[in-house]
Amino acid sequence: QVQLVESGGGLVQAGGSLRLSCAASGRAFSLYTMGWFRQAPGEEREFVGGISGSGIWINYADSVKGRFTISRDNAKKTVDLQMNSLKPEDTAVYYCAQGPHYPSRRRTDYDYWGQGTQVTVSS
Repeated sequence: QVQLVESGGGLVQAGGSLRLSCAASGRAFSLYTMGWFRQAPGEEREFVGGISGSGIWINYADSVKGRFTISRDNAKKTVDLQMNSLKPEDTAVYYCAQGPHYPSRRRTDYDYWGQGTQVTVSS
């Protein structure tokens, strides 16, 4: 059974930074693509960033390119999301998810999800 636990959310002013972290337990972490998604009130859950098991493939949503950085530590079974230059439109619940053996941006390819952490950016 895979468990994912996010931490690091909170309230920040526009232009500020936050770092989200996700700790995983369960099946061989290094074999699977990991992703961060977010969901704002009334909106669908959307892809933010993903990283393959080896770290060779990294991909971001256009809305966060140049501001967010995803990274992983396979020895520690963690995946982080560094968020800089935050904007009010980044406000959402952020979810860590474990996906397939291949790179993917598709929400439906991700099998396991954390409980989510709230990020609020004030203007």
